[in-house]
Amino acid sequence: MIVDELVAKARLAQQKFEKDANQERYDNAALSAAWALMEPRRNAELAELAVQLTGLGNVKDKITKNHRKTLGLLRDIKHAKTCGIIGEDTASGITEIARPVGVVGAVVPSTNPVATPTNNVVNALKCGNAIILSPSPKGVAVCEKLVAYMHAEFDKTGIDKDLVQMIPAPVSKAKAQRLMEAVDILVVTGSQDNVRRAYSSGTPALGVGTGNVTVIVDDTADLAVSAQKITDSKCFDNATSCSSENILIVVEDIREGFMSELHKAGGRFLDAENTATLKSVLFQNGHLNRQIIARDIDKVIDVAGIDVEDPDTAKFLLIEGAGIGPEFPESGEKLSLVTTVYFAKDFEDAKSLASKVLNHQGAGHSIGIHTSNDRHAVMLGEELPTCRVIVNQAHCFATGGSFDNGMPFSLSMGCGTWGGNSIDDNFNHKHLMNITKVVRTIPVNEPTLDEIFGSYWQDAGK
Repeated sequence: MIVDELVAKARLAQQKFEKDANQERYDNAALSAAWALMEPRRNAELAELAVQLTGLGNVKDKITKNHRKTLGLLRDIKHAKTCGIIGEDTASGITEIARPVGVVGAVVPSTNPVATPTNNVVNALKCGNAIILSPSPKGVAVCEKLVAYMHAEFDKTGIDKDLVQMIPAPVSKAKAQRLMEAVDILVVTGSQDNVRRAYSSGTPALGVGTGNVTVIVDDTADLAVSAQKITDSKCFDNATSCSSENILIVVEDIREGFMSELHKAGGRFLDAENTATLKSVLFQNGHLNRQIIARDIDKVIDVAGIDVEDPDTAKFLLIEGAGIGPEFPESGEKLSLVTTVYFAKDFEDAKSLASKVLNHQGAGHSIGIHTSNDRHAVMLGEELPTCRVIVNQAHCFATGGSFDNGMPFSLSMGCGTWGGNSIDDNFNHKHLMNITKVVRTIPVNEPTLDEIFGSYWQDAGK
């Protein structure tokens, strides 16, 4: 089978890549793959082709995303040690040695057919691995072009092209399944069906959960700033990001002022009749209408056949949620320029509504809050099923790493056990290396029973 041939070539290339390697070799390979995309003319070409093939997002924002995500990743890994001895602790007597995981299989989504595979490739090469990409059917041609540009960069410095390969057209579930079974580790971004198949493949898998980003705006928020950040985030690349605001929960005391600021920023709150019409078109037989997913706002309005106030300056649509749960599809992820709004009596009520939303869909991924009360943000982290609380930021720019926060740059967000994932961090290079520990003896450190149980015995007795 073609997949087995790809894996065999990848294994041979990876073994040669790892033999007598040094950090410079791994770093240069990662930089070669990154420059294949970041060279401005290639970035523009790949962004345009991605939108043309998938019909998702827009070219301008894809160019920005490709550049920003890759540059941020390169910043994160620039000084990271991923080859040879990476740590020595004389107190514990342990030396840590970084080792590659081998051959990585990466299943990439149609929403980000360029930025995500580049992120995966750079992380894999940084740690001395080979990688095989499994693109979505709509993303095959753009993935082919991306890999070809990477290979052209490899030729400049003699890097083995077999370190980066892809499943050739026609792609199929059977080929993707065989890849999942044959490689050493899987990175899966996209549909939950792919994630579940990866987890059941018998291969260690790094999957991500469903996004359904919920953002609270409390009564201490800067309303104008919050509205603009939410609009910028929601509209970026036509809401293709799993980190785009799907749900807003607004405290009642600021309802009028905040909705006014949203209107100024480009949000259009639909009346009951137009909300009902939009919902009937967007949600069809349990699925999202592909004519609306990640489309420009004029296309969304046209397909839905709705009346929108000030349509020429509209940027996204807002509908009031009728409830939360499976019978209320507006309470789930929409992947479109549509956001659902719920109004809460106060912050405690907003927190309760957010918990209901996340337990319906999006548990583990992230939640946002616009507030001047940092304690509110910490309370969300203490009480809700979420791995990230994004505070006073444009959510889709912040969750996957930003130049003004400390999160690793990534397009794949682990959702912990809440989201059925093995990681709760942003996927990054650390997930693609093994660490071997050389363990030596140290002075004996064996406690007495009294040192361990003393305080317990005082309370409970022996």
